[in-house]
Amino acid sequence: MKIIDLTHTITENMPVYPGTDQPSLKIICNHESDGFKETSLTMTSHTGTHMDAPNHIFADSTTLDNLPVEQFIGSALVIDCSDLQQGKEISMNQINAVKEKADQADFLLFFTGWDQYWGTPTYFGNYPYLTEEVADYLIQSKKKGVGLDVISIDSMSDAKLTIHKKVLADNDFIIVENLTRLGEIGDGLFIFCALPIKFKNADGAPVRAVAILSD
Repeated sequence: MKIIDLTHTITENMPVYPGTDQPSLKIICNHESDGFKETSLTMTSHTGTHMDAPNHIFADSTTLDNLPVEQFIGSALVIDCSDLQQGKEISMNQINAVKEKADQADFLLFFTGWDQYWGTPTYFGNYPYLTEEVADYLIQSKKKGVGLDVISIDSMSDAKLTIHKKVLADNDFIIVENLTRLGEIGDGLFIFCALPIKFKNADGAPVRAVAILSD
């Protein structure tokens, strides 16, 4: 099998959602004085490549620690949206082009190519985003979740978080944002695994996301 890491590395100067504190990685024990190394990590629950739980939006909804681990693993398909211009919507046109495979997948991952701007101001600009029609399809086809290589499934200008609210109204749905290397996977079905840090009442959490491809 071939395994592709779809995860951005967490660093102190990495991109974070505007207004969010930067992560801190502080060495509290070192090899020279303590004989071992230990690092104190301080970061928000939606840092880097991360997962949103329904509880991210809805106070009485499911947290990640209360979802079964099976929710985080399943068949997936990358939908190629890399030809979209800045600020354009990801519509059912992209899904309908590969509808038979899309119907079979537990997860749809949308490849915009926007991860090429990681670490630049452009990353927070007019990235492609999901339409309500696509959100309806994700719900009606009973997907486990959705993933993108951008900072949000909503446009940066949508303060109401319309798409978040639509898909996370289902207590068994997750969102994975800030993925990378989706363009290396190809157009076939594969196994997607995104395991979040397990902490109590998790509204979201950083994940290590990977694609597992058969030879």
